[in-house]
Amino acid sequence: MTTPTYTVIYEPQPEGGYTVSVPALPGCVTEGNTLEEARRMAEDVIRGYCESLLADGELLPPDVSDLPVHERIAVLLSTG
Repeated sequence: MTTPTYTVIYEPQPEGGYTVSVPALPGCVTEGNTLEEARRMAEDVIRGYCESLLADGELLPPDVSDLPVHERIAVLLSTG
């Protein structure tokens, strides 16, 4: 048994919920109404994708390492 690890991207949607993509696995996309549900759906779609590759005798692709880094930074503003 193997335990691959893949980076996922959660994109909030204007109508609510999240779209989730897995950059290392082309076409591997899912969604969820909450972040928790989106995470569960991502695990499920990654599992299915990888099991399908292995069943076809293919190797699992490596995770991508060149994704842009995102973070939120809060700054204190002087209002004087």
